Amino acid sequence: MRFGLFVPQGWRLDLVGIDPGAQWDVMRGIAEHADRGDVWESVWVYDHFHTVPAPTDEACHEAWSLMAALGATTERVRLGQMCTCMAYRSPAYLAKVAATCDIISKGRIEMGIGAGWYEHEWRAYGYGFPRPGERLAMLDEGVQIFAQAWSEGRATLDGKHYQVDGAIVTPKPLQDGGIPMWIAGGGEKVTLKIAARYARYTNFDGTLEGFTHKSSVLAEHCREVGTDYDAIVRSANYNVAIGATEAEVEDRLQQLVARLEPLVGKEKAEGALGAFRGMPGCGTPEQIVEKLSALQERGMSYGIFYFPEAAYDRSGIEMFEREVVPALKG
Repeated sequence: MRFGLFVPQGWRLDLVGIDPGAQWDVMRGIAEHADRGDVWESVWVYDHFHTVPAPTDEACHEAWSLMAALGATTERVRLGQMCTCMAYRSPAYLAKVAATCDIISKGRIEMGIGAGWYEHEWRAYGYGFPRPGERLAMLDEGVQIFAQAWSEGRATLDGKHYQVDGAIVTPKPLQDGGIPMWIAGGGEKVTLKIAARYARYTNFDGTLEGFTHKSSVLAEHCREVGTDYDAIVRSANYNVAIGATEAEVEDRLQQLVARLEPLVGKEKAEGALGAFRGMPGCGTPEQIVEKLSALQERGMSYGIFYFPEAAYDRSGIEMFEREVVPALKG
């Protein structure tokens, strides 16, 4: 299994209490930690503007600015977003931004891309909120523009949602074949079909049952469009609450509730635990290894892991590195 690490950037209220002037140092510090050694293959950020589980005035740093900054301050780890929302930037412009970040990082950018879902920030930023079919059509057209731009240095498309006419994207990314595309989302009729056509990586439901089902749908789409299912790396994201005992795990969860509750209220704070309890990344090291091993047997070969306390306490990351990764890596 391969391992990616999310950098705290504020979207999930994971920089609360840290002075804005010090937040970049915290983010860079986690990325530099990942950059050392060979545990983590990649570091990741989210592409969002408003916090969850509710919009607040707390920090939420912009994803592609962080891509450029992390590209300049790390040396080994690959750099991704999970995932960029296609409609937040014109795709030709985004192709240019990504190519520049690839050059800054000497060829280490990954393109996580999806149709987007967070209605509150869509409307607040003036993007409207098109129906799902339109958002997915925008994703499809945008991915086509990326593929042209990065392979040919120019893109032309007369689409329903995007029109570009000889958009020049030079210099091209340093990576042969362009920046690897991660098509994120598990929509079975459209998203996974786009993934079958264009993705080197997918990212969808990380539960055992959900991952198995989405994988079978992806395989069928690959058969239909004539691409190699086995060539697509299937990944999932995991929220981690780890402890030597179940009591320690619960203590980590309650620390998260204590941080969120003053900002979003008790109900939303406790509701956030639903993304942890019973999920593969929550438990003792032995429990997490058991659950991830079962997923690995079903073809999940790349996990991207989020530690909500990372900005304040690296002990969870260090325990994961010490007691989980060696059992799954290789």
